[in-house]
Amino acid sequence: MNTLAYWLPIIWATLAALAIFIYVCLDGFDLGIGILFLGEHRKEHRDVMVNTIAPVWDGNETWMIFGGATLYGVFPVAYGTILPALYLPILFMLLALILRGVAFEFRVKASGIFGMGFWDRSFCIGSLVASVMQGIILGELIMGVKVENNTFVGSAWDWVAPFPLFCGFAVAVGYTLLGATWLVWRTETDLKAVMQRLSAPLGLSMLVLIAIVSVWTPYLHANYMHRWTDFPEIVWVAPVPVAVIVLAALFFLSLRKQTTRLTPFLCALGWFFLCFSGLGINVWPYIVPPTVTIWSASSPPESQLFLLVGASILLPIILAYTIYSYWVFRGTVTADQHYH
Repeated sequence: MNTLAYWLPIIWATLAALAIFIYVCLDGFDLGIGILFLGEHRKEHRDVMVNTIAPVWDGNETWMIFGGATLYGVFPVAYGTILPALYLPILFMLLALILRGVAFEFRVKASGIFGMGFWDRSFCIGSLVASVMQGIILGELIMGVKVENNTFVGSAWDWVAPFPLFCGFAVAVGYTLLGATWLVWRTETDLKAVMQRLSAPLGLSMLVLIAIVSVWTPYLHANYMHRWTDFPEIVWVAPVPVAVIVLAALFFLSLRKQTTRLTPFLCALGWFFLCFSGLGINVWPYIVPPTVTIWSASSPPESQLFLLVGASILLPIILAYTIYSYWVFRGTVTADQHYH
């Protein structure tokens, strides 16, 4: 294998992982806000919750599109094996995101039997289903896709298994935590107080779920177990649980002392980053665990290089407008501010 054929898949795998992580961070908290509609019965609170994400929520999904395009163009073997295995959860996720997008706009203008209450429930259901499906997709990939000769040979229902379903629940809880801590940062008065009280049990639940998944994952495949027990692999994995505990202490301390409203949200993002890092350490170098590596799944180096030129132009633009939009719409949101 020449140098270009070796390094280009690594570069693209890094870019794809970065895009997915940015998507999880950005779309995670607005999906979490949708889930929080389930327990918020005050219309004025729901309006404020929506207004905190209204200027930016649809742009967050740009990163999902980039990740999917990377899979299609750079890792076609992975694309051809992952999609047949996950057609149903991907379809359910996309339908839920469509329902959520429609509800987001219709809730402001609709009246009668299909008025705001109906669309608020639809917004909540769409957010919850999309979150659970994303967790199921992640869990199925970690558990492993049945592949022979670079072809999916499993069932379309393989994802209906304890580990993927548990991951679906865990991701939904994690997104709800992101949504709650985002509202602690971006809102005032009663709504902020409600979310502060809710963030502590959500944070504790998140820690418990992280611990369960961390213990469960090594037993799925021998390769995963080696990462946790063999030297020098354990050197890369060991700092992750330590960092999770440190962030937990900072998270609960910041909620109790209320020194800064941003700290709980940053800690929640830190937990997601550590989970994502631990996942990457476990599955590396497989893009379709436990058999297909990033090199065996990649397209010809010439194609990768051509796409990399385009990505080097587009990615800075996407990053720039994302950062700019969040900067323009920064600050706290109150009940008298309306985006629509």
